Amino acid sequence: MNHLDNPNEITRESLVSILDIMHRLAAPEAMPELLREIIEVGKVAIVAETGVLWLLEKSSGQLVKVVPASDKPQRLGMGEGWAGKCAKTAVISNIHECREDDLFLEYPAHIPGGETRSLLNVPIVGLDDSILGVMQWLGAAVGQFDEHDEWVGPALAAQAAVAIQHSYMTDELLANAILSQEVAVARDIQMSTLPDSMPVVPGYDLHGHFQPTDHTGGDLYDLVVLNDQLFMLLGDATGHGFGPALSATQMQAMLRVSFRHGANLDQAYMHVNNQLAEDLPDDRFITAFMGFLNPETHRVNYHSGGQGPILHFRAAGGVCDWYKPTHFPVGIMEIDDKQESANLQLEPGDILALISDGVYEYADLDAKEFGEEGVAEIIRASHQLSMAALGKKLIEAVMDFGGDAPQEDDITMVLIRRLPE
Repeated sequence: MNHLDNPNEITRESLVSILDIMHRLAAPEAMPELLREIIEVGKVAIVAETGVLWLLEKSSGQLVKVVPASDKPQRLGMGEGWAGKCAKTAVISNIHECREDDLFLEYPAHIPGGETRSLLNVPIVGLDDSILGVMQWLGAAVGQFDEHDEWVGPALAAQAAVAIQHSYMTDELLANAILSQEVAVARDIQMSTLPDSMPVVPGYDLHGHFQPTDHTGGDLYDLVVLNDQLFMLLGDATGHGFGPALSATQMQAMLRVSFRHGANLDQAYMHVNNQLAEDLPDDRFITAFMGFLNPETHRVNYHSGGQGPILHFRAAGGVCDWYKPTHFPVGIMEIDDKQESANLQLEPGDILALISDGVYEYADLDAKEFGEEGVAEIIRASHQLSMAALGKKLIEAVMDFGGDAPQEDDITMVLIRRLPE
């Protein structure tokens, strides 16, 4: 259907319609409504019975029909039907007789109340040359679309691309703003749980360190004297953001309340685990070491729910013993019976090191991890330093090992040394 002698010219009506769409792109209009308007303009400018617009869904890699709208929109894979082929090749295609086209017959597109004889497929291409979707124009006559339509189609597709990318950018900016706010709140929660200063325990040198990454996780530690014993806690809730930080804080608060109401370590571990198993989402749990050090007997009783390895440096032999977690992570499932705590004995000069996986799993650019041996080497060489100085050396060693690799997880550690006699 010839509209003009020069197919690269455009009718006044089409130009006015396209300019109106361009003007509206600057307004804060919802993308679905604007895309419907573009299709309506296209039906007039191209002279088509109807139009269809498909968006490429990033998560699935499928095309989803968004115009006309439907409660259960049709989906096509890349390469399926003419829409899928257009998205895959990013090439305009003009089917003059759909009855004779095998691909159309396999994946037909219908004109409401009529038969589709012509089909014009136009890719929607973003500024970065990425495929955003496909526009299709359906005609009831054979050979309905000509060179003029093949020129107008991309002009309309360009407007659709602007609308789509503008919407995506707005959504991304909003999501980033929400995430930034959530991270800030989560960071405040984390920092509020940390001890203001190290408790004084005669005969012991204590140090706690927390070095957060850019995206907040659920790490925390606690060192506090309760009933003449030192309570030690190192926890890491799965995930990043507000939820994990709140979960870890919830566990810390529940433990303190349990102890202040007379529960012993075994009772508190069971009750807190069971309550968190009921409260936490199915995809969240907390790895946690919790224990008491008796400074008179130098005995540590502890539970380690998925938190490990636990390092015990024995000064007499200059060796590091590693202990595995005693139980599954806290909050995964309920415990029917009270679990007996494990224990270890600290001799003069011994160090108990509770260190998060942000240290052990710190990787360089070749994906090689710092690992247990990296930690053990530093502790063996520097065990006579103060725990604050040892912690600083350990952090420096991890950072030097990582080089230009970014810190991917929070780094948290608790170092406890029994002073030599």
